[in-house]
Amino acid sequence: MGDADEAEAKSLGQRIKRRIFGAPRDIRDPGVFHKLALIPFLAWIGLGADGLSSSAYGPEEAFRNLSGHTYLALFIGIATAVTVFIISYTYSRIIERFPQGGGGYIVATKLLGEKAGLVSGSALVVDYILTIAVSVESCADAVFSYCPPDWQTYKVPVAVFLIMVLIVLNIRGVKESITILMPIFLVFLAAHVLLLSFGLVKGAAGAAALAQSTRSGLASDLSAMGFVGLMSIFLRAYSLGGGTYTGIEAVSNGMQILREPKVRNGKKTMAYMASSLAITAGGLVVCYLLVRISPEHGRTLNATLADALYGPWGGAGKTVALVTILSEGALLFVAAQAGFIDAPRVMANMAVDSWLPRRFADFSERLTMRNGILIIGGAAIAILVYTKGSISALVVMYSINVFLTFSLSEFAMTRHFLKVRKAERIKLRSIAIQGAGFVLCVLILCLTVYEKFLDGGWLTVLITGLLIAACLGTRRHYRGVKQALRSLESLVPAAEMEPRKSSPRKKDSHAMTAIQLVSGYNGMGIHSFLQIQSSFPGLYRNFVFASVAVVNQELLKTGESVAELAAEVDASLARYVDLARRYGYWSEAHSAIGTNVQDAASELCNALSYDFPRSTVFSGNLIFSRDRFIYRLLHNESAFTIQRRLQWEGITNVVLPIRVR
Repeated sequence: MGDADEAEAKSLGQRIKRRIFGAPRDIRDPGVFHKLALIPFLAWIGLGADGLSSSAYGPEEAFRNLSGHTYLALFIGIATAVTVFIISYTYSRIIERFPQGGGGYIVATKLLGEKAGLVSGSALVVDYILTIAVSVESCADAVFSYCPPDWQTYKVPVAVFLIMVLIVLNIRGVKESITILMPIFLVFLAAHVLLLSFGLVKGAAGAAALAQSTRSGLASDLSAMGFVGLMSIFLRAYSLGGGTYTGIEAVSNGMQILREPKVRNGKKTMAYMASSLAITAGGLVVCYLLVRISPEHGRTLNATLADALYGPWGGAGKTVALVTILSEGALLFVAAQAGFIDAPRVMANMAVDSWLPRRFADFSERLTMRNGILIIGGAAIAILVYTKGSISALVVMYSINVFLTFSLSEFAMTRHFLKVRKAERIKLRSIAIQGAGFVLCVLILCLTVYEKFLDGGWLTVLITGLLIAACLGTRRHYRGVKQALRSLESLVPAAEMEPRKSSPRKKDSHAMTAIQLVSGYNGMGIHSFLQIQSSFPGLYRNFVFASVAVVNQELLKTGESVAELAAEVDASLARYVDLARRYGYWSEAHSAIGTNVQDAASELCNALSYDFPRSTVFSGNLIFSRDRFIYRLLHNESAFTIQRRLQWEGITNVVLPIRVR
């Protein structure tokens, strides 16, 4: 294949890529992040759909586990609504304290310590993988409830395909994906307002009989098994319906995608989600009781409820029931969006803190967390295939980590409020609600683990434990590398003590020039600068320093602007220029801004090679005594990627080894 054919193939590949994933964002636009941010209504769809969609399986799990004592559903419905409001209120306080996002990971890290943050962050990552798997599989369950029984074999492949669609949508961008999915959310709201209204109105006629059966059921069960026995049945059903509350934390985790003012918009989004979830979940449980719904094999309780309510309407009723359940299934598809929004951001925050490979903190050219999106989507597909699409197993796995994170966050906030109560004049009512949230979350967590550990809960604990172990190993490695490189920092004062040459050389663009790629003014950069001189004595007359201001999650976490980041990079480069001139070289500096250091650095060096035709590009790369795959995973080896690209353009490039013992 000739150069022209390769260029044409590359151009075709680029066109296909842009058609699927979209064109790159302009990060130099100061308003780019504002344009991508969400107003509360769109955030309610993107983040709140996760919580609202849990009404498709959480209330059903609670109702099914009442063990024939269905009259308790009335109390389950009330308890569900109250719990939603308590947890939502406590997470609103988290939004006030941590407006930059990060949710449970940041709360535990800041208030309980790094190890608690690691546990919470790992639980969140696994939780969001399961969020995607549960939501998409529940979507498939709802849709296949109206399909012939022999079609059930296609359910898991369809669910896998839907996850792949979401991966593509989220790589394109959060706002775009939410806008595409918004009609589904609106249809769900309209259909379920009608379903709950009609169910409560139709069931109201039997309210007196229901009250009587509830009193008689209570009296009979209390005399037969006592208060403790009856309460154990209630608490078991209540805890196993804990999937209802999953997703409430999504807003606090995804604050970075909200438009300013973030706190006000975050609390408004939380209010939308809490109200809609409490009414829908609590209302469905009561409707199961009022309409006297019984579980049917291969069908969800919501599908049975819709048929019971709309069946007498004939053909029109069947159509309304079908639209209701299909909208529920479609909303579950939308709900998986929260996993793709929040999980990569939690992973990015953990990567900034060196718990995960640092590449997870990088943005794509679309300003999305592409690496995290691909990992999360692939893991969700693997879990879905492993469980063969069993929604019961998935919900159990899902609920454990949700309430582990809830419990850590609630405990951290309660403890914090007690410490600063007098200084910040925090009301005892707020502390009491926060404490109540902690007690409820711990109760649900303990009962779920006790009841379902052998039914799949062990797998969640195992996966989370393995992730924590991997994070500890990653942090240990990065700290070891930092410690090993610390000796290079002694080069900084020593190099700056070099006597300044009286007459630095004048600029000669056609003289031999060393273009050195640097990342900050540090020992590694100065080591490379001195190594070039010792390896090629007297060869180079000019030194040009080049660096890339990388826009990634660390920028958003610190609240720094792109302009401030660029200014810091330019200041570091100015110090290199001064150092080179001290040694008697002509020197200048150039910088670029980008989301990918390999792309931006390659383009910058390519442009500089035209200004300095007799140039060599130098970059440093960490070299370990053993070549292991894990080292290539933890370090992106940008130097070799840049070298391959520049060599293809005919530009001489030398990678300088920086040994790490």
